[in-house]
Amino acid sequence: MSRLHEIGPVMLVGAGKMGIALARGWLDAGLPPGNLVLVDPVPGDAARELAEDFGLVINSEALGLQPNVLVLAVKPQIIAEVMKTLAPVIGNHTLVLSIAAGVSIASLSEGLGTGRVVRSMPNTPAQIGKGISGAVAGPDVARQDRDAADALLAAAGQVVWFDAEGDLDAVTAVSGSGPAYVFNMVEALAAAGIAQGLPEHVAMQLARQTVIGAAALMEADPAPASVLRQNVTSPNGTTAAALDVLMASDGLTPLLERAVVAARQRSEELGRN
Repeated sequence: MSRLHEIGPVMLVGAGKMGIALARGWLDAGLPPGNLVLVDPVPGDAARELAEDFGLVINSEALGLQPNVLVLAVKPQIIAEVMKTLAPVIGNHTLVLSIAAGVSIASLSEGLGTGRVVRSMPNTPAQIGKGISGAVAGPDVARQDRDAADALLAAAGQVVWFDAEGDLDAVTAVSGSGPAYVFNMVEALAAAGIAQGLPEHVAMQLARQTVIGAAALMEADPAPASVLRQNVTSPNGTTAAALDVLMASDGLTPLLERAVVAARQRSEELGRN
């Protein structure tokens, strides 16, 4: 795997939440600040904070440098316009790493004039190094390109590589959007506690820490999730009563299936637009 200090200049186009989460991970993992170029015409507070922390300059345009890696972290709705401005910074040596949801390798290659494209979908736990990214390499991506992309993505968490690009729409629906599902579950669990008479702040504290603790336990214990579930479920006990509802034919599994299908369909739509 390429080490971050060996990758050379990295240009991040789009210093939003995900882009900044990745950038902070790169810097913390050893990418020299002098090898990172930030490009965003309207940077937010997180971008300005990162720049101040590491002595970086935020550029309003992608000019003056042909980087070894160009990371596209802009919204898919504006990526076509953004790509029009990037031709001057794409050199023969430039690898493109895109995290724009739904935008195909073919569209990226056509818009940027290069086949050296890796498409990826990370998620927001990348902000604390606990993310997971799905990735697929375009046909013109060499082994060293893939290694460089892997090093950049691995700085934010685990990386899973796929052969079929279509799988990334499913990755987007499961793990890319997945943190929001978990946060909504915390909201729902807290609301259920409030409905049972708990004070609002106590219900939220209980719901948040339950999910935090369960996630930590799952990280520490390699047993399948089904086994961990069974370990806390006594026959005919309170947990079993709740799971009878959650695991019913109209319970959590079909609900999440519908949610993931909706997210995948939207990812596919974004790629067509």
